[in-house]
Amino acid sequence: MFNVVDKGSLHVHYTCESYDILLKYNSIIWSPHFKCDVDTIEKVQRRFTKRIPGFGNCSYDERLNLLHLSRLEIRRLRYNLIWCYKILFGHVKVCSSDLFDFRVSSTRGHPYKLFKHHCSNTTRSVFFTERIINVWNSLPPDIVNFSTLIAFKRSINTVDLSAYCIGSV
Repeated sequence: MFNVVDKGSLHVHYTCESYDILLKYNSIIWSPHFKCDVDTIEKVQRRFTKRIPGFGNCSYDERLNLLHLSRLEIRRLRYNLIWCYKILFGHVKVCSSDLFDFRVSSTRGHPYKLFKHHCSNTTRSVFFTERIINVWNSLPPDIVNFSTLIAFKRSINTVDLSAYCIGSV
């Protein structure tokens, strides 16, 4: 039933999937906002992918391409956007009006833009509800499909989110 080429590749796949699940569900609660923290976390993936047999001589970007992965910071942004979509469109049992306010008038971009409150406190500015608004509001309306969750997930994979990264490239 289950054909495994070797135990090493199974272990690598299992480990990658485990970290991806942790990242997917925890990025809303905690997402590093200092460049040094982002780089330190990225260094873990960099080191891990370098130790995979056959990948030691490849550059980090080549390893990510061969493994069909993206940088951790980009994946965190995507997961945050997906959670924002789920909250706004009622896919989770959270009242969206408690977390977000829709912008009343929007002449450019998509129709689901959010109002960004002024934060005089840096602690508040790194909360999920504040840090995702700029990224959400800048989603290009000609690329991003808001019709269903699956369509949204597919469409944000084509959006370049690197402008919102604070870590080293």
